[in-house]
Amino acid sequence: MGFDTGGSKAPVARKQPQKTTVHGVELLDDYAWLRAENWQAVMRDPALLDGEIKNHLEAENAYQASLMADTKSFQVTMLEEMKGRIKQDDSSVPLKDGEWQYGVSYVEGGEQPHFFRQPEKGDKKPTTLLNGDEESEGKAFFKLGGCSHSPDHKLLAWSCDNKGSEYYTVNFRELSTGKDLDNQISNSGGGGVWSKNSSAFFYTELDENHRPSKLFLHDLKKPDEDTLVFEEKDPGFFMSADKSQSGNIIFIDVHDHQTSEVWMIPADSPREIPTLIAKRETGVEYSADEGNGILYILTNRDNAVDFKVVTAPIDQPGLENWQDLVPHESGRLILGHSVYARHLVWLERREGLPRIVVLRLSDGEEHTIAFDEEAYSLGLGGVYEFDTDVIRFTYSSMTTPAQTYDYNMETRERVLLKTQEVPSGHNESDYITRRINAPAGDGELVPVSILYHKNTKIDGTAPLLLYGYGSYGATIPASFSTNRLSLIDRGFVYVIAHVRGGKDKGFRWYDLGRRENKQNTFSDFVSAAEHLIDRGFTSKGQIVAQGGSAGGMLMGTIANMRPDLFAGVIAEVPFVDVLTTMLDDTLPLTPPEWPEWGNPIESREAFDTIRSYSPYDQIKAQDYPPILATAGLTDPRVTYWEPAKWVAKLREYKTDNNPVMLKTNMDAGHAGVSGRFKQLEEVALNYAFALKVSGKDTWFNKFYSD
Repeated sequence: MGFDTGGSKAPVARKQPQKTTVHGVELLDDYAWLRAENWQAVMRDPALLDGEIKNHLEAENAYQASLMADTKSFQVTMLEEMKGRIKQDDSSVPLKDGEWQYGVSYVEGGEQPHFFRQPEKGDKKPTTLLNGDEESEGKAFFKLGGCSHSPDHKLLAWSCDNKGSEYYTVNFRELSTGKDLDNQISNSGGGGVWSKNSSAFFYTELDENHRPSKLFLHDLKKPDEDTLVFEEKDPGFFMSADKSQSGNIIFIDVHDHQTSEVWMIPADSPREIPTLIAKRETGVEYSADEGNGILYILTNRDNAVDFKVVTAPIDQPGLENWQDLVPHESGRLILGHSVYARHLVWLERREGLPRIVVLRLSDGEEHTIAFDEEAYSLGLGGVYEFDTDVIRFTYSSMTTPAQTYDYNMETRERVLLKTQEVPSGHNESDYITRRINAPAGDGELVPVSILYHKNTKIDGTAPLLLYGYGSYGATIPASFSTNRLSLIDRGFVYVIAHVRGGKDKGFRWYDLGRRENKQNTFSDFVSAAEHLIDRGFTSKGQIVAQGGSAGGMLMGTIANMRPDLFAGVIAEVPFVDVLTTMLDDTLPLTPPEWPEWGNPIESREAFDTIRSYSPYDQIKAQDYPPILATAGLTDPRVTYWEPAKWVAKLREYKTDNNPVMLKTNMDAGHAGVSGRFKQLEEVALNYAFALKVSGKDTWFNKFYSD
């Protein structure tokens, strides 16, 4: 189909050179002016954005719309397809908490979730506690944050963000009347924890740089007298609060990407001074749960790189009392744990695949919940209660819709409660999922998850979408997605490259993809692409690369490294100006991110490493594939000016006629537009771009059928 500009010309950002010198190296940035000087105020009120910057972003949006105009009807078609695969009046399987069951539902045509409860016994008639559709009326953006009922089941704490900037307002609702109390909490991080007697609520407050640095106690009887409970003064550490599964302990978790420190408060004595479990040590991470007066601590201390579980008495939590319960085992990464009255449960990952392990506390007997597919996703769904033998988990694969199970840890009986319904129909046997390993240049094997239609010929002729992330230890699960079928049913192969920088193969896999090893993330993605070509899944120039946020940094880097491999690049809210951002300690995430990338302010070595791959700094005079970038004006994670600057500089340097497009959500932040169907419009745009650049015009309308 190609790109018909229709006479539209790409916006040209004016150049205003800004020079800085770091470690004796002069840095030149012609487009630094795109960063609004009042960016903090813009996060709270987008109307305050500088007029010239606003006009430029709107010109970019108009240019993008003009170039993709010929796909508009197709986007609508694809949107209807994706909506047709969603059960619109869907509902979760409610979770028991005492005499009530709590769940989430949607209504026909509704964009937002509804929170409900029903009696555990009797007629089980559900009552809506919070109607997200009603709360979102008249708002350009609306996202629900935390929503938690009080232990006495009389109140609901719920939060929402109306700007996309992740500043949440917390409200308190009387469940007997359905009305919110007059008191509100502003500038919250979104979550929070109830005290045991339901009279007070713990919450984090975001400072002027959007960092959760203070924990407050909100007394519902004295709403104007919030008490400061804990303050973290190191800007490199973030803070959150949570509650033990038993409900007895409030945990205050202080952490960056490699170090953590946990304090605790009795949930029934919320005004007690917090007690430290173990003081922070650089490189040591730990998290805690409590049961029957014993702390169960997940940690990497003592060289337990893939983590172990230790115990300590609740009244003597110090390191000298830590005793190994689940020893460290290299290659077995323990991802998270929960403690129940009679069992310890943890989620682990071996060779890229997850398993759930149950340990009976009385005698130490272990057993595993596992599945047989080549690639799948497994998650602990969590339960409200502590004194229970039943846990809930979810399972899916790239071909298998999500399944929800209750599992009895004593009898080992698993009960299928729900299977994700695809109203328009889904035949698992029409699709094939594979798991292969791509050899990297240094001999490491990169796991690759693959999905395609059974009628797609694996002879090099198929286009392929290659997704990657590879940062912060995040693992991209090989889970089910109804959206992908719109590409796969048109002959695309869909692939996830589990590159280094994630924890797909243990903590070592993460460590080999960060700081001085970051280059492995990028080369792994290229190696995966080349191996897929060698195996006949696609051919050179028919791969569309996709990634978002830190995965968008991956997109920017591979576009610089190997533009010849790709038919197009989709970079969603891409973190592409890495060096400039890591040199600016006023930005929300910069200090906490130094353990991930290195601190280029203090370290010349870190400066040189980041500069060597930072996509914005490494743009060069060469051909680039077509690129679609997205941004969110109120995004506090990847600020809008990063993709805006990147696109402007790419246009200046590139030597081809391929388009570089930027779409900025002027009413949204990092996660894009709000609403479950509105978000599908963005997916439809991405997929239309992928089909457009694949060079197979007829595939816009081609469907496989029996």
